[in-house]
Amino acid sequence: MSAAATTSEGGLYPPSAFYFKVVFGSGSEGVDSSFQDVSGISFEMSTEEVPEGGENRFVHKLPTAIKQSNLELKRGIAPASSPLVAWCKEVMEGDFIAAIVPRTISVYLLNENAEPIRGWTFANAFPIKWEVEGFNSTKNEVAIEKIVFSYTYSNRVM
Repeated sequence: MSAAATTSEGGLYPPSAFYFKVVFGSGSEGVDSSFQDVSGISFEMSTEEVPEGGENRFVHKLPTAIKQSNLELKRGIAPASSPLVAWCKEVMEGDFIAAIVPRTISVYLLNENAEPIRGWTFANAFPIKWEVEGFNSTKNEVAIEKIVFSYTYSNRVM
């Protein structure tokens, strides 16, 4: 069996879900993409039920729109110098004085060589929730922050 046949992209094994990266905007704002969890990459088609005239055995289901959930990112609490923290602070604590500047967020699933094998972009994203998980003096865990983003649309790029 060749090495190429056993890779996650073209061979026997599905890709691992633990090796991924997140990029904000152009990615030139500094490295701020170390997350423990990315969720919310989902698409669902809404349908409308239309009964058949004179036929009571079934109902037609017609597509109406694509629903997308919010994108959720979790990580250890980042320092105040983080560009993502600065953006969230600007949006959440800005009292709507300045316009919210949306950004493109890209999520890439990586292979064992750190090359993207799947990717999704989320256009016009902005934070809508910034949560710090509870503290507990009886556990020895990292303090976690969760950031939830709304976006206009998303595309699978590979």
